[in-house]
Amino acid sequence: MTVRTRKPGAERKREIVDTAIRLAAECGPERLSTESLAREIGISQPAIFRHFSTKSDIWQAVGERICSLMSESSALVEATEPTDRLRKLVAAQLAFIEITPAVPAILFSRELHSENEKLRAFFAGLMAQRHKNLSALFVKGIETGAFDPNTDPDDAAYLIMALIQGLAMRWSLNNRNFDLLETGAKLIELQISGFARR
Repeated sequence: MTVRTRKPGAERKREIVDTAIRLAAECGPERLSTESLAREIGISQPAIFRHFSTKSDIWQAVGERICSLMSESSALVEATEPTDRLRKLVAAQLAFIEITPAVPAILFSRELHSENEKLRAFFAGLMAQRHKNLSALFVKGIETGAFDPNTDPDDAAYLIMALIQGLAMRWSLNNRNFDLLETGAKLIELQISGFARR
């Protein structure tokens, strides 16, 4: 019998959240139970609720963790030229999804969001911020001549977000059986050629 060592509260909370993300990739967020979460970690179910009052609180913490990790991956992109930055931002987001495959299921779980308005609002805010950042990138690209001046920055940002989200969902539904980064690189080149100054 394995004896689990007692961990500090913050460390245990992080373990619960990270395990929830990993298990959500394996069984889907809707089927993830606090019982299976406790079993995987090797603690009792009541121990889970000593750190999180409700299951909704766990999902809220999952959302915050995903947001933090996504922001970290985007912050590592150093390119300043708009088209190069766009390529690298898309690659960073797809690389994050590749190493955190639960993300599409969690972000687009209708059941999870309908039961947790706070989480739905949190992810809506995350998407709104992503859109704002991409739109600003297109404004800069238009100003520097990288993109056609007739490009609508808001619409272009939505197209890039749709590319990432659609590709992530297809990858997830196809049991991750194609190279996400390679496919994303091809698709972003198509998009960039469409935005190019004529």
